[in-house]
Amino acid sequence: MTALSILDLVPVTEGSTPADALRNAQDLVQLAERLGFTRYWVAEHHNMAGIASAATAVVIGHLGQVTSRIRLGAGGIMLPNHAPLVIAEQFGTLAELYPGRIDLGLGRAPGTDQRTAQALRRTLRGTVDDFPQDVLELRNYLRPPQPGQAVVATPGAGTDIPLWILGSSLYGAGLAAQLGLPFAFASHFAPDYMEMAIALYRERFQPSEQLQAPYVMLGYNVFAADSDEQAQLLQTSMLQSFARLRRGQPGKMPPPLPGFAESLTAAERQGLAEMTRCTAVGSAETVAREMREFIAATGADELMLVSHIYDHQARRRCLELVAGLDL
Repeated sequence: MTALSILDLVPVTEGSTPADALRNAQDLVQLAERLGFTRYWVAEHHNMAGIASAATAVVIGHLGQVTSRIRLGAGGIMLPNHAPLVIAEQFGTLAELYPGRIDLGLGRAPGTDQRTAQALRRTLRGTVDDFPQDVLELRNYLRPPQPGQAVVATPGAGTDIPLWILGSSLYGAGLAAQLGLPFAFASHFAPDYMEMAIALYRERFQPSEQLQAPYVMLGYNVFAADSDEQAQLLQTSMLQSFARLRRGQPGKMPPPLPGFAESLTAAERQGLAEMTRCTAVGSAETVAREMREFIAATGADELMLVSHIYDHQARRRCLELVAGLDL
């Protein structure tokens, strides 16, 4: 059976604050744990008014305080923004606080614009080209320390936190296969290379200490409600956010807007349709059918569900409906 997990963008909605978003995240992770979802991840984004998870490790600690079983993690940490030692120490601390429950997904994009990336690093000496070496350095920090090792991550050493490679292209698929790590593809917003990336990853996978066989997680948007019409309206908040981002006008997540599609140009409608083709929208029956078809087509081992919904209670209802599906 395909595992189901949650990716929370910790959305800051219009009329709300980051504090509200963080409180909602705590409420949602408790619900996800009760409903039996496998894991709950948050992602690193910077300089975005609509996302409150920039300090990703801090947010994961915030979620760990109110849960006891569900796996928590980053989907992901944008490693070019950080020294591997710092990430080893941050996630090593989380692993000591919440043993056996922490995942660490790693991406090579900055998760922001170039000006913000420079502000994060102060220097652009480190680049995405260093990503494979940074992953190996980070993995070594999380292993038991060796005699004479000059730099030891404390906390971190010996925690062996499971690493994941995230990606939206063939590059991440190839690296995950080479290192023998699970692969998470960002098909919830960049599905163009999904099928090719899955095939390449499975074909080239080399077993490792962490993983003996390929394991594919796919991002997937879900908007479930008590009717198809209600779910379609809920989706318009995400569509508005995507459209604004493509126009270079990001902001807080807007409320649903009836008739939003009619306000778009034909090119904008086509672009949004391509971005969101890995999406199920509708009643429980409709969503179940679309999810089954997606799982059958991709052979996904796990779906990382994204429900970018303006109203918190509607988002809770979405998770409740999805958790009850027979997939």
